[in-house]
Amino acid sequence: MRQTYRRELLSGWGRAAPSVATVARPRHGSEIAGLISPGAAVPGARIARGLGRSYGDAAQCAGGLVLDCTHLDSVIELDEGSGTLRCEAGASFDALLKLLVPRGYFLPVTPGTRFVTVGGAIASDVHGKNHHVDGSLGAHVDELVLVAPTGSITCGPGRESDVFAGTCGGMGLTGVISEATMRLIPIESSRMLVDTERAEDLDSCMALLSEERERFRYSVAWLDALASGRRLGRAVVTRGDHARVADLPSREQRDPLAYGPRAPIAVPMAPPVSLLNHPSISAFNEMWFRKSPRRRTGHLEQIPGFFHPLDGLGGWNLLYGPRGFTQYQFVVPFGAESVVKTVLERLSKARVASFLAVLKCFGPQGSGYLSFPSEGWTLALDIPLGSRDLVALLDSLDLIVAEAGGRIYLSKDSRLRPELLKVMYPRLSEWAALRDRLDPAGLLSSDLSRRLGLCGSDKAAA
Repeated sequence: MRQTYRRELLSGWGRAAPSVATVARPRHGSEIAGLISPGAAVPGARIARGLGRSYGDAAQCAGGLVLDCTHLDSVIELDEGSGTLRCEAGASFDALLKLLVPRGYFLPVTPGTRFVTVGGAIASDVHGKNHHVDGSLGAHVDELVLVAPTGSITCGPGRESDVFAGTCGGMGLTGVISEATMRLIPIESSRMLVDTERAEDLDSCMALLSEERERFRYSVAWLDALASGRRLGRAVVTRGDHARVADLPSREQRDPLAYGPRAPIAVPMAPPVSLLNHPSISAFNEMWFRKSPRRRTGHLEQIPGFFHPLDGLGGWNLLYGPRGFTQYQFVVPFGAESVVKTVLERLSKARVASFLAVLKCFGPQGSGYLSFPSEGWTLALDIPLGSRDLVALLDSLDLIVAEAGGRIYLSKDSRLRPELLKVMYPRLSEWAALRDRLDPAGLLSSDLSRRLGLCGSDKAAA
């Protein structure tokens, strides 16, 4: 089939910095090499793209070529004996869960949305509510096929391990992932057994997340980011694990693996102004905190509601209006709890409204050179854009995070200052050397890499 090209305006999920690129949609993995080679039909830089759920500009390439890989979505092999899955990198987590859950398997790691592709998830080395137990996605990938400008490479933890470490979390800048093999989690049912508890302040919230960390496979806290004073960091903490058949009521034990997420309710259009502002979010936060149980144990929940609650509202990012939003996510080591408190205090004082504020514990750092998670506390906040003072405020918070030995998540970023990158990611030089070896002509590039000067060719262009 002859490849077609279209000029399109692309943005990340935050809709903050759209740019125009030529888009190609390969239908077969064999087409990737030709699209990223020096002699490709479309000159200039190029980057791969999945379902567009990176919040910032990681899957954009202004003036260049973007490979929309969502048609490369075949399941190549599901080995139910060994519990492994081999698939093309354009397969979505949504489609895979519909295949796996009824067969008694679950993805080893899932982020807050199931509408991501396998390739995009590996390129971001995504984490979930179980990082403190299971690590990020790269820890469960046995092998992947990377199509780099210099050729195709099969790599994994024990084979071309440096290529593997540079690609997991490498933001798509080492090559295009065409397929991957990962280990799955066996489950007995499609339900989750969940404990919920309210915390009246940040210290109480962190104590709940720290207690018996290894006993709960999944844990997370929703925070009221607008609370202040004695209520600063008040939260609803949920912890849980996959329910066993014996945990289910008798009527559900007949078909314990039934799984069928409802179709999302679509937001019909972007409103002319943001509907998520200080008054509306303040009212929502108060309602959400009050309606949550003070303490409830052993509650059964469906997988979509526990892992992907926002997926029930399709296009919820449109609610932020034409200016969009940024997600500010950082991690700091254990012992730097004061940084989390300072961030919340400064955002609350500045009346910066965050509809979604999530706190989690991370376990030990993985092998990825640019992988975001490291042992400590991670806080993620969705922040509407538009305030004149917001950039300066977030820049000041970046410095506090960096000084504490923390970092910003590149898959969520849309505004980090490039000089902080080496401080936050100490293995950057190792990654850059690998990247230059795999792509000596500097063909792979993105709006994010140019903005941050991630690659040598980007720095030269800047």
